[in-house]
Amino acid sequence: MNQPSATPTVERVDNRHRYEILVDGQRVGLTAYRDRGEQRVFFHTEVDDAFVGQGLAAQLVHEALTDVRGSGKRIVPVCPYVAKYLNRHEEFNDITDPVTPEVLQWLDTELG
Repeated sequence: MNQPSATPTVERVDNRHRYEILVDGQRVGLTAYRDRGEQRVFFHTEVDDAFVGQGLAAQLVHEALTDVRGSGKRIVPVCPYVAKYLNRHEEFNDITDPVTPEVLQWLDTELG
């Protein structure tokens, strides 16, 4: 019988430009972003191999996007996982902007 794990929690870590998902206080995944004016550009999401398949990426991205809505910003889904999530969750359509060549060039410069 598996021991019950603590409820995963999501935190925004502004100084590292990412949201992290924690299980028992341990970071097991993250979704990274950069802010471009009113846009929060998500470019990478990962979950540790040991935790794949538990729905943690979906929870992480859902809470991150909900936080973006609460902060009055807009979502730009450069990250393929975030884009896929948005395709399945139309409740964020009103605050989602398209990924454009300008955004990709800006992101490339931001990330060096």
